[in-house]
Amino acid sequence: MYPEIFTIPGTSFTISSFGAMLALAFLTGAKIAAYRMQEEGLDPELAWTLLLYVMLGGIGGSKLYFAVDMWLREGQPFFSYLLSRGGITWYGGLIGAVALGTWGAWRNGLSVKVAMDCCAISSAVGQAMGRIGCFLVGDDYGVATDAPWGIAFPNGLPPVDHPVHPTQLYEVAWLLPVAFFLWKRRGRSPFLFAEYVALNGAGRLVIEHWRLNPAFLGLTEPQWIGVVLILAGSCGWLYYHGRPEA
Repeated sequence: MYPEIFTIPGTSFTISSFGAMLALAFLTGAKIAAYRMQEEGLDPELAWTLLLYVMLGGIGGSKLYFAVDMWLREGQPFFSYLLSRGGITWYGGLIGAVALGTWGAWRNGLSVKVAMDCCAISSAVGQAMGRIGCFLVGDDYGVATDAPWGIAFPNGLPPVDHPVHPTQLYEVAWLLPVAFFLWKRRGRSPFLFAEYVALNGAGRLVIEHWRLNPAFLGLTEPQWIGVVLILAGSCGWLYYHGRPEA
């Protein structure tokens, strides 16, 4: 794999492949959101304004979730993990991005619901690109496998020298069709972002079967979160169903 792309000359600071994919994901997402805003009769430049809120909320939320999780479950030092370069948790990123993005939409006079709909496709595409970044650095892989597509991550996080399920790519294989489905649904869905959330949760429920996370009451933590996402997305969709004026 390719965990590091290059080191900035004269420093010890490296540019990781995950960081590069994350930046590309935000930029691509903003470009798609700008197109969607133009479709909705909004100023497409607002997408780039919202990008700042979503980036800060997404990265801040993912780091905060990871640091709290490590502190509560393993007794690890909170601030060390909060301030480290590693440790990005998607669930925390979603919460932070939605929270700060909602505030940003409100501050700029945008309908929060419309703004979220404009970001639904961006979210699926951006998340898929982020998972490619996880694959490149060898993070979030699955259990051992003898399948022909199994991959070892000798420089992974943590390293593994036997073939495992590349579950990062499984998520990409799920999220890209989801993005295509959402593209076809734009203008017809009562709440497009809710469909993204529910479909994301469904994919997480299935793909988690090949992941390494421990189970609690029959499901892993990501699977429980997947259940919550399905319920939240379904409730949001039902709320706006039949309310075309909302």
